[in-house]
Amino acid sequence: LYGDGTILMKKTLIDKIPNKVPQELKHLIAGADIYDSSSSPEARVYFIDRDGGYYLKCAKTGTLEKEAKMTQYFHSKNLGAEVLNYSSNDHDWLLTKAVVGKDCVDNEYLANPKRLYDTIATELRKLHEIDYSDCPVMNRTTEYLAKAENNYRTGNYDKSSFPDSFGYRSAEQAHEVLSAGKDALQSKVLLHGDYCLPNIILDNWKFSGFIDLDCAGVGDRHIDLFWGVWTLWFNLKTNQYRDRFLDAYGRDKVCLLYTSDAADDLLC
Repeated sequence: LYGDGTILMKKTLIDKIPNKVPQELKHLIAGADIYDSSSSPEARVYFIDRDGGYYLKCAKTGTLEKEAKMTQYFHSKNLGAEVLNYSSNDHDWLLTKAVVGKDCVDNEYLANPKRLYDTIATELRKLHEIDYSDCPVMNRTTEYLAKAENNYRTGNYDKSSFPDSFGYRSAEQAHEVLSAGKDALQSKVLLHGDYCLPNIILDNWKFSGFIDLDCAGVGDRHIDLFWGVWTLWFNLKTNQYRDRFLDAYGRDKVCLLYTSDAADDLLC
């Protein structure tokens, strides 16, 4: 009921950016190769191949403000890209430096799933241990649940994935589980909010940074754990290493309700 199933961002060479780029950013674009790297209909993402690379995101006015804040916050913790510019006029524009390395859906990492699972579980636990007292978004769980509820009420979710989506036969069944378990989401950690393989950058297996932080903030760790389990199934088409992922993260912090027909339910 939340999230859009982010996939590998492919880069397609384009002649120019179709929207009117802010004047203060035009010098970066002039003479550089530009690639469309978009993976979501809500925003366009462009890779500017210059000086190690930049990413320029364009979306509806006001929609990138929180992502800009959280990206800069993660950068202050040495966890993400540097924000170079954010502006909001006819559109929102967010410019960041490229994080060194490759995302975790690169073949180098997918070819070694056990090491990959151990790595992303360990990095997630490290993220959840960071002091979040100065985080600009302190109520992510409340916002997350509200959006999930609104998506269900308005039908704004992928209906084609049912039956057997996340182990649920219908959106109604998934909503029942969410409603019954939402009060258990109380632990507070620094969340990524969309902890999927394309959003984790490694440089030769060493953690380099997180990207796409519009869902980040302080909230319950099981939100990230859910997406960590989900992305392994989605990108590798198997759940055989789910327990390995949770073991590597640390069972002392995992509250897991497991049944054969709801394998990915992390509410308890």
